[in-house]
Amino acid sequence: MSAVDAGGRTTAAYGGGRTTAAYGGGRTTAANAVSDCWTMTRRELAHWARQPVQVVVGLVFPVMMLLMFGYLVGGGRAVEGDYVDFLVPGMLTLTMVFGLEGTMTAVTRDLNKGVIDRFRSMPMTDGAVLVGRAAADMLQSTVGLLLMTGVGYAIGWRAHGGLWAFLGVMGLLLLLRFAMLWIGIYLALVAGRAELVQAVQILVWPVGFLSNAFASPEAMPAWLGAAVEWNPMSATATAVRDLCGGPGGEPGWVGAAVVWPVVLTAVFFPLAVRKFGRLGR
Repeated sequence: MSAVDAGGRTTAAYGGGRTTAAYGGGRTTAANAVSDCWTMTRRELAHWARQPVQVVVGLVFPVMMLLMFGYLVGGGRAVEGDYVDFLVPGMLTLTMVFGLEGTMTAVTRDLNKGVIDRFRSMPMTDGAVLVGRAAADMLQSTVGLLLMTGVGYAIGWRAHGGLWAFLGVMGLLLLLRFAMLWIGIYLALVAGRAELVQAVQILVWPVGFLSNAFASPEAMPAWLGAAVEWNPMSATATAVRDLCGGPGGEPGWVGAAVVWPVVLTAVFFPLAVRKFGRLGR
C-alpha cells in the first residue's frame, strides 16, 4: 500500500515497516536504502563509545582463553608439531563462533526496549536495522580477529602459507562469523527475552568445544571424533590450519569451510528477515 505526501515522497508500507523514496529530491530507493543502513550502522557503532567496557571485554576474553589454553592447559592431545600452531587457528575459529552471543544480546536488548518497534514505524527501509546490526558486528569481529592474530604472533604462531593464504584465512573466518551472525539474529528474535537468550547462549559453549579447536579428533573416542568432524567449526579450523601450513591441517577442507557457512546463511538469513518482518503481528 502506498501514498504520496506533500513533499512528493512516496511511502510504501510492508508488514508494519515503511520504505520511503524521495523521488522529487532525485534520490532513488537504493540510495535511501544505503543511507538508512549506514544510519543504523553508525547507531550500533556509537554504542562502542558509550559502552567501552563491554567492547573491551568482548575483545579481551578470547585473548585470555588463547593464553590460558596455550600456557596453562597446553599439550594438545594427538597433535604433532608445535601446539601453538595448532591452537591459534582453533581459537580464531572459536572467536568467530562466540561472537554469536554478543549479537543475540544486542538484538534482544533493542527488542525489550522497544527500539526496533520504533524504527519499524519510521519511514526507512525495513532491512536497515538488520543490516546495521550485521555491519557493526562484522566490523567488531574484524577488529577482534586482528587482535587475536597479533597475540598469536606474539606467542609464536606463524602463518607459513604466504600473503594470499593468509587473506584466505581471514576470509574463511569472517565468512563463518557472517553465518553465526544471522543465526544469532534469528535466535534472538525467536527468544525475545533475555532469560531465554541466556539459555540459548549456554548451548553455544558445548557446540564450540565439540570441535577440533583444542584437540585432534584422533585422540577422541570414535563416536565423539565423528561428531567433531561434522561440526562446521571444525571444517573452518582444519582449513585455516592447512592454509597456514600448521599441524592439524588437511588438504581439501577449504571447500567444506566455504559450503558450511553458505548453507547456514542460506537457511537463517531468510528466517531472520521473515521473523523480523512479522514482529508485532
